[in-house]
Amino acid sequence: MLILYGVHRSRASRPIWLLHEIGMAFDHRPVIQAYRLGNPGAADAPDNTASPSFLAVNPLGQIPCMVDGDLVLTESLAITLYIARRYGGALGPQDVPEEAQMMNWTLFAATAIEAPALDILMAHGRGEATTEAGAAEIAARLETLRRPMSRLEAHLGEREWMVGGRFTAADINVAECLRYMQPEPGALLPYPAVADWLARCQDRAGFRTMWQARLAEPA
Repeated sequence: MLILYGVHRSRASRPIWLLHEIGMAFDHRPVIQAYRLGNPGAADAPDNTASPSFLAVNPLGQIPCMVDGDLVLTESLAITLYIARRYGGALGPQDVPEEAQMMNWTLFAATAIEAPALDILMAHGRGEATTEAGAAEIAARLETLRRPMSRLEAHLGEREWMVGGRFTAADINVAECLRYMQPEPGALLPYPAVADWLARCQDRAGFRTMWQARLAEPA
């Protein structure tokens, strides 16, 4: 059985969402980030990213990590694409061009969207969004995102889903990188097609199941 290490409050949310979408049983091992061990409710975590048992699986000490037979993967976006390709049916690529498109949009999200979007999330998480410095940082990150978001808006203005006219792992990977922007009010207002697409993604039962489990975990 496929083994997935990592808690929902991590990038493990990406393959977990996909696994719920395809209804695939898996062995979930909720390894928590070592830096969170001092947080209320997390101090008694049975395993964490600094545990010798986990480092034997992933010497990087990062989650998620997937083990499927002899294959070990340690990058969340690659894990999602692999599961979709091997087990996902229609959620995975149906031919080589679709596989290339899914990789293209996944790498686009990872390189052009995730980092500035994550900075926005962290500014809100630190309570800095309402300060002058925090607001300036967020504004700068939104400007950095303007070009890639405009590209995404043009793409989704012509189609319902990212690739192949159907919901796929590409939607999961892009949506999960984009989710970091959502705490900032109005961040998606200039991009109505993206906002509508993201709402469709997050209205799916697979996302809602993953999200409820995430909310149940200690922050």
